[in-house]
Amino acid sequence: MLQLTGMDASFLYLETPNAPMHISGLVIYDQSTAPGGKVRFKEIIENYDQRLQSMPPMTRRLVEVPLNLDHPYWVSDGNYDPEFHIRHLALPKPGDWRQLCILISRLHARPLDRKRPLWEAYVIEGLDNVEGVPKGSFAVFSKTHHAAIDGTSGMEMTAAIHDMSPDYIENRKQAIIQVDSQPSRLELVARAQINNIKKPFHFVDVAMNTMPGLARTYAATRRGEFKSVKVVPRTRFNDKVSPHRVFDAVSFELEAVKAIKNSVPGATVNDAAIAIVGGAMRKYLEHYDELPDDSMVAMAPVNVRTEGDNTGGNVVSALTVQVRSDIAEPLERLQAVHEGTRNAKEMSQAIGAKAMTDYTQFIPSMLTAQAARMASRWGLLNRMKPLFNCVITNVPGPQVPLYSTGAKMIANYGTGPVFDGLGLFHVISSYCGAFTISATSCRDIMPDPSFYRQCLEESFAELAAAATKSSAKARSKATSKTKPKRKARAGSKAA
Repeated sequence: MLQLTGMDASFLYLETPNAPMHISGLVIYDQSTAPGGKVRFKEIIENYDQRLQSMPPMTRRLVEVPLNLDHPYWVSDGNYDPEFHIRHLALPKPGDWRQLCILISRLHARPLDRKRPLWEAYVIEGLDNVEGVPKGSFAVFSKTHHAAIDGTSGMEMTAAIHDMSPDYIENRKQAIIQVDSQPSRLELVARAQINNIKKPFHFVDVAMNTMPGLARTYAATRRGEFKSVKVVPRTRFNDKVSPHRVFDAVSFELEAVKAIKNSVPGATVNDAAIAIVGGAMRKYLEHYDELPDDSMVAMAPVNVRTEGDNTGGNVVSALTVQVRSDIAEPLERLQAVHEGTRNAKEMSQAIGAKAMTDYTQFIPSMLTAQAARMASRWGLLNRMKPLFNCVITNVPGPQVPLYSTGAKMIANYGTGPVFDGLGLFHVISSYCGAFTISATSCRDIMPDPSFYRQCLEESFAELAAAATKSSAKARSKATSKTKPKRKARAGSKAA
C-alpha cells in the first residue's frame, strides 16, 4: 500500500465531471512488419499483460480516506483484468484522419473508472485513408490517470511494451503481483491523524531547504537579473470547459525544426516548438479578432526526477513561459522565446525546482477537493486572473524504430487534460526523425481544431522560411568576408 503524494493527489482533487484528469497517447502501427503480416487482438492483450503487470500503475487501484481527511492510497488487490482495460474498435469507412481525431476526442473525454486500476487502452482498426499511413495499419490509444504517471514515467511504460526489432518474442514468465492487505476505514482514519500530526514538522524542514533559494531569487529579481511574467491576458482558452473534447496534430521533419532553432544562437528545439505554438495561437485569435496586446503565457512542465527514480507518479516542476504571441516577425519571436525560457530556467534553478515540489505534500485534501468542485460549479475561475493560457509539454521520443508485437510504430501523438481556466494543452514529441505537435482543447472553446492545425502549419512554414533566409544571408556574408581583395594596379592612385 502506497500513499499518493500531494502532487499526485492534486490531479484527483481537480477532476470534475467536465474535466477528467488523465493523459493519453496515440500510437499508429504498420502491422505488415509483424510475423505473418498481421497482429491479432489477443496478441496485443498478451503483450500488455506480460510486460506491464510488474508496473504498479497497471495493477493497483485507488482507496480514498474517509471524509478526505488525507491523501488517498494505491492498493493492489490482485483483481487485475487486462481484458477489461483493453478494448477493440474500428473506424467506419473511409477511415481517414478526421474520423480518427473525432474518435480520439470522444474517448479522451470519458473519465476513468476509479473502482479499477486507472488506465485503459483502445486498439483501433480501419485506418485505411490516413495520409502517410499504410493501409491495414492500426492504432492504440492509451489513457492513464495523471495521478498515477507523468510524461516521463509514461514513456517508460511505453518502452516496456516495445522491442527494437520486429522479432516479437513472448515472455511466458508470469510477473509476480504483490497483493496488499485491504485497509479498513478505521485504519485509514488512524493513519490520517498520524500524518496530520507529522505535517507541521515536515513543513519546517521543507521551508528551511527552500528559503535560501527563494531569498536568492528575490534578491536577483530586485537587481533585474530575473524578469517575472507580470501580465497574463485573459483569452477564450481561459473559459469554463464543457465535457466535450477536440484533438488534432501536425507533424514536421525534426531536421527542419533544428534548422529553425539554429537560426537563433543558443536556442533549443523546445524554444522552436514554443515559437511555433505562439505563432499559431496568434493566428487563431487574430482570425477571431481576439488577439491580446500582451503575450500569451504557457505552463511548461519540467521533469525533475532523479536518475534511477522509477517510483512512477509525478515528479515535475513547471516553468512560466511567454509564447510571444505579441510578436509577428517569426525569428524575433523565437529570439524573445529563447530569452524568456532561459530566464525561467535560471529562476527555477535558483529556487530549486525539486524542492518546490515538496510543498505539494501540504495540499489540504478535504478543502482542495471541495474547492475544485465549487469553483467549477460557480465558474469562479472565470472571475480570477489567469495564471496561464495553455500548457506546452515536451516528451522526447526515441530516434530509432520501435516495434510492438512485431508491428512497427510509425507515428505517435499525445493528449492532455484541459479544465476550467486552462482549455488548451499541447504535447510536443519526436520519433524517428519526425517532430509532432498535438493539441487538445474543449469543443466549445475551439470548435474548429482543423483550423488550429492549419495555424500551426502556417506558423511553422513562416519560421522555416525565415530561418532559411537568415541562413542564406549569413552564408553570403561569410563568403564576402573570405574573398581576397584585389591588388591595386601599379601607378593607380589610392582612394
